[in-house]
Amino acid sequence: MDGRVAVITGGSTGLGLAMAKEFAASGASVAMLARKADVLAAAKKEVTAAAGKTNAKVEAYSCDVSQAKAIADTWSKISRDFGKVDIVVNNAGISHAKPFDTVTDEDWQGDLDLKLFAAIRLLRLALPGMRERKWGRVVNVLNIGAKAPNANSTPTSVSRAAGLALTKALSQENAQHNVLVNAMLVGLIESDQWQRRHKTAGGGKSYQEFLDGMAKGRIPIGRMGKAEEFARMACFLCSDAGSFITGVAINVDGGASPVV
Repeated sequence: MDGRVAVITGGSTGLGLAMAKEFAASGASVAMLARKADVLAAAKKEVTAAAGKTNAKVEAYSCDVSQAKAIADTWSKISRDFGKVDIVVNNAGISHAKPFDTVTDEDWQGDLDLKLFAAIRLLRLALPGMRERKWGRVVNVLNIGAKAPNANSTPTSVSRAAGLALTKALSQENAQHNVLVNAMLVGLIESDQWQRRHKTAGGGKSYQEFLDGMAKGRIPIGRMGKAEEFARMACFLCSDAGSFITGVAINVDGGASPVV
């Protein structure tokens, strides 16, 4: 990953932070995007420490990627600070799932802006340079509900399914330019989201007991995943080692998805 520049949205916590650390440790410079400046500042220190003695540069940008102007303004700063972008990881998003009849127009639009249009707007800016340099990597972070949605899963499952279509279409359009576009689908993976849920719905169980209960009967491998495990797959796809993989959606879920 030496000499590569990666942009990671939702980069201050959870999977985004794990990927930023893995990329930096592998030599890539990293631009981390998230909304909360204070959380970003702490995350930047972690990623800088992970970079160690590599030549990786790490910068953090407070940006609400659900807003078109915020993306455009932040892209200008990234271009100024790094000169180029080789890798884009569209990771921003939260779980927003409830019965269809309760989903308002505002819910739908907010979810699509954050999970679909953010990726569209960022890639519209990033892809021309990747094509010109004949090297690029895109990873769209989705979830396993994109392939096999459950009841009461809208609007998240719908916006994530749209992300699958975007991934495949862009992989076909850009393969001839050595710009590879893939998706990674999240199952149950430990993150700050589960820490928050444990505090509100832990039922007196320890955090590990709570996690074990979530995994039981749902994950064939028998446990929840770790963010670092997810990050290693992302790093592989975004490196020269993943040079013949494009247009696929990889389940990173311990076997939980009912479909391949």
